[in-house]
Amino acid sequence: MTSPSPESWPVTQAKQALRREMAHRRQAFVASPHHDMIEDGLRHRMAHVLRRTARPGECLAMVWPLAGECDLRPVMHALHADGLSIALPETPPRGHPLVFRLWQPGCSMQSGRYGTSHPDGPVMRPDVICVPLLAFDRRGMRLGYGGGYYDRTLASLPGARQVGFGHSFQEVTCIPTGLYDVALPAIVTEREWIRCGMNGRIR
Repeated sequence: MTSPSPESWPVTQAKQALRREMAHRRQAFVASPHHDMIEDGLRHRMAHVLRRTARPGECLAMVWPLAGECDLRPVMHALHADGLSIALPETPPRGHPLVFRLWQPGCSMQSGRYGTSHPDGPVMRPDVICVPLLAFDRRGMRLGYGGGYYDRTLASLPGARQVGFGHSFQEVTCIPTGLYDVALPAIVTEREWIRCGMNGRIR
């Protein structure tokens, strides 16, 4: 797989500026007295959406939380109890897509790159991918951390259904986009399930 051409310098600068802004927003959110209530709301809505999205026996790719991200571990436990398989990403060297490994309650976790953690389980091919984000807009465009991992991963798994998740404070009017940025079909916040590109269908 060849590497995409670099983004234009204005787009790259705009994304970097937005990442700095969202870092400040996240710090304010973590200190907010409403933090726990909003987190619970997002977890509840994610569980509802994923139960409607996943089919019996499918594998869902979720994430072990980084600092400031919503902790979806209670959702992972609930969906595992429903009989769904849960996989978490192992972060490979830059330039490669994520590797998803089977997670089960009580399994040991390994330290990965950039502060990530992943289980030491077999490699899985997910049917549904839950995509974390730093910011998003109503078109379904997302801003990530800048490593391009999810861009490569989604491109390598075109048949997997995608669900972005984040908090409502992470919504912006318009994400700066480059030639290779692709919209998510749906994004879940503590307030709503937003149907975005492709008429909001989760493929």
